[in-house]
Amino acid sequence: MAEESFDERTEAPTDKRRSEAREKGNVAKSSEINSTLVLLVGIVMLKICSPWMYREMAKFMQSMFELTAHPRCDFIFVQSLVFKSMVFLFYACLPVSAAIMVVGIVANIVQVGFLFTLQPLAPNLSKLDVISGAQRLVSLRSVVEIVKDLAKLGLIGSIAFFTIQGEFGKFIGLWSTTPAAIWVFMLNVAFTIVLRIALVLLIISVLDIFYQRYEYEKKLKMTKQEIKEEHKQMEGDPHIKSRIRSLQREMARRRMMQEVPKATVVVTNPTYIAIAIMYDPDAMQTPKVVAKGKRIMAEQIKKIAAQEGIPIVEDKPLARAMYDKVDVGDDVPLEFFAAVAEVLAYVFRLKKRSAA
Repeated sequence: MAEESFDERTEAPTDKRRSEAREKGNVAKSSEINSTLVLLVGIVMLKICSPWMYREMAKFMQSMFELTAHPRCDFIFVQSLVFKSMVFLFYACLPVSAAIMVVGIVANIVQVGFLFTLQPLAPNLSKLDVISGAQRLVSLRSVVEIVKDLAKLGLIGSIAFFTIQGEFGKFIGLWSTTPAAIWVFMLNVAFTIVLRIALVLLIISVLDIFYQRYEYEKKLKMTKQEIKEEHKQMEGDPHIKSRIRSLQREMARRRMMQEVPKATVVVTNPTYIAIAIMYDPDAMQTPKVVAKGKRIMAEQIKKIAAQEGIPIVEDKPLARAMYDKVDVGDDVPLEFFAAVAEVLAYVFRLKKRSAA
C-alpha cells in the first residue's frame, strides 16, 4: 500500500499511539523552558548567595595565603592544598548547583511527567539517510528554529545594549571610586542584563511550549486507514472473530450432543423444538437440561434419543416455555416442576411396564 501523505493525517491520535510514542521517548517537550529556568534560577541564586560566597572566598584565600607562606612545599603539601581547593569549590558552588539541578528535574517532570526510556539511545540507521537529513534541514520546523534563534539573538543584543546605555552615565563616575566599588557596579549591571534576558527568554519559552505541543499533536495525527488497522490489531479482524465464534458454537454443539445419551426424556414441540432432560432420583435433587435445539438441531437430538432408546414426549407448551427460559446445564426452575414431574412420571411408568 502506498504511503499516506502527511496532509491525509486528519484523525486525532488514539491512546495507543500516544502510549507507543511516549515509550519511544517521543513527547511534547520544550528544551527552551529548561535552559531558561536554569539560567533564571542560577542568576537569582548567585545574587542571593553572592555575599556568603564572597565571605567564604575571602576566608579561603586567607587560609591559602597562610599555607603558601609555610616553608614546606613537598608533594603531600601540594596534594593537601589541591584537596582543600576542591572541597571549597564544591562547598561554595553547592547552593547554586543544587538549585539548578532541582529546577532542571522539576521542569522536565512538569512537562512530560515521570518517564525513563532507553529507546532514543538505540541505533537508528534511518538517521544516516542523507535525503531524509536534507529534507529535515529545509522543513518548516527547521525554519521555525532558525527564526526563533535569530529572534533570541536580536533580543539578547538589544537588551544588553539598552541596559548598558541606561547605565552609561554612571560609568563616567567610576574613575574616582575604588576597585571594589567598580567590581560591585559591574556585577550589578551584569546581573540586570542577565535577569532581563532570562525574563524575556521565559516568555519565548512559554510560547515555545505551545508550539511544541502543536507540532507534537500534528506529528501524531493518523489517517483513517491507520485508525482501522489499529482497531483491527486491538479488537481483532472481524472475519477471524466471526470464524472463532463459529468454531466455539460448533464445539459447544458437539459437547451438547455428547450429553444427549445421558438424558431421561426428550420433550418436543414436536418438530420445531427438542429439549433433553436428565433426572436420577437417587443422585439428583432436581431435573437438569442437558441439551436443547431448534429445527435441524432438534431433529439431531431426537435422532440420538431414538438410537439410545430415550423416550420422546410431545408437550408443546412445556417445550416452548422451557426453551426460552432455561439454558443448557441449568436445573429445571420451580415454575416447571409440576409439568416436568408429569412427563418424568409418565416415562418412569413406561420403563416399569417395559421391565415387567
